[in-house]
Amino acid sequence: MAGQGSAGNVLAALCSFFIPGLGQLLQGRLFMAIVQFCLAAVLWFFLLGWIIHLWSILDAALFKPAS
Repeated sequence: MAGQGSAGNVLAALCSFFIPGLGQLLQGRLFMAIVQFCLAAVLWFFLLGWIIHLWSILDAALFKPAS
């Protein structure tokens, strides 16, 4: 991935829009994908999952891989 604003990050953000953590999984960040997916699942039970959902989208869109 080229970094913030790249087509890969846009695609990852779109994937996270539909399923929290899917964009992180596409970026190769398995641990963060599992954390965000599980947190969103638990918090949606209390109608607060949108917080993690937004975090997942922004995290995927703004991700910069280590050089």
